[in-house]
Amino acid sequence: MKFEKPKQMTIVFKVSDNVKDLMIKYYEDRKCSKTPPYALFQVKDFDCVTTLYESGKVMFQGIGADIEASYWVEQERLLNKRIIDTTQKDKKDKQTKDDKKTFLNIATIGSDEVGTGDYFGPLVVSASYVSKENIAYLKELGVKDSKKLTDETICQIAPLIIKKIPHTTIILSNKEYNEYHTDIVNMNKIKAILHNKCLLSMVQKEPNYEAIVVDQFESPKNYYMHLNNAIKKVTNITFMTKAEDQCMAVAASSIISRYIFLREMKRLNEQLKVTIPLGASSLVDDVGVTLVKKYGKDILKDIAKLNFKNTERIYEMVKQNK
Repeated sequence: MKFEKPKQMTIVFKVSDNVKDLMIKYYEDRKCSKTPPYALFQVKDFDCVTTLYESGKVMFQGIGADIEASYWVEQERLLNKRIIDTTQKDKKDKQTKDDKKTFLNIATIGSDEVGTGDYFGPLVVSASYVSKENIAYLKELGVKDSKKLTDETICQIAPLIIKKIPHTTIILSNKEYNEYHTDIVNMNKIKAILHNKCLLSMVQKEPNYEAIVVDQFESPKNYYMHLNNAIKKVTNITFMTKAEDQCMAVAASSIISRYIFLREMKRLNEQLKVTIPLGASSLVDDVGVTLVKKYGKDILKDIAKLNFKNTERIYEMVKQNK
């Protein structure tokens, strides 16, 4: 199969002071000797250039920008309860009128994913169909964006949603993820392919929808570019940031995906007899070191996303501890 080289990405956001201090310490040993004006440092890896400015603005550039940025987005969420939207917006993509309206009261198919910012655990993508008749039911359950619900609440309501709401879920194991991910097949391409498969399944099962909504992780132009080699693809999509707040089908999909992800993590914890932290923090590195020492370095091929920076740090820590 022939793949097109992914487009270079640029992700920019402002970090809090405590995260800024963490970044300075984290990149201390890899800083370039020369930096752009007003920059505290710049780091050049093979797939991403990271630049932190005095103002707190940080810029990630390259095909690995989404992965590098996801670590710091997660730190903001954990340390400061900040939700940072890193969705790439292409100014050339024209916004339709549908992009500006909500879809809370119509029959929709919507998709969302979980696991993209987690070093351990699978990538889970779900698409759901919510008819007008089931909207009230979901509202009564308190359905909304899974990131706004506790994991305890998700574990309580997700089985009810799974039983009531038609849906399709794909669980991509880390072993499969590592086989697919290359220099020219990045995380966003993999996500686009999985979203398309889930949406195709739902469109075939439930044709009486009024709109299809995807929680936007890529510009529409790039999303469809990722699907150039797909035999079939869903194209009548409305892409929306924070779509969980504006479409019941996306909200249901986010909860289903989160529930299945948590279930898979529980299974992994029981299998390895260890509690694995979520995300990609230094706590994750510590557990990674423990697992490599116990099972060998090849264990990460089956349970972790090897392209994350955690892999390099874990191997280095194991080497230093010998």
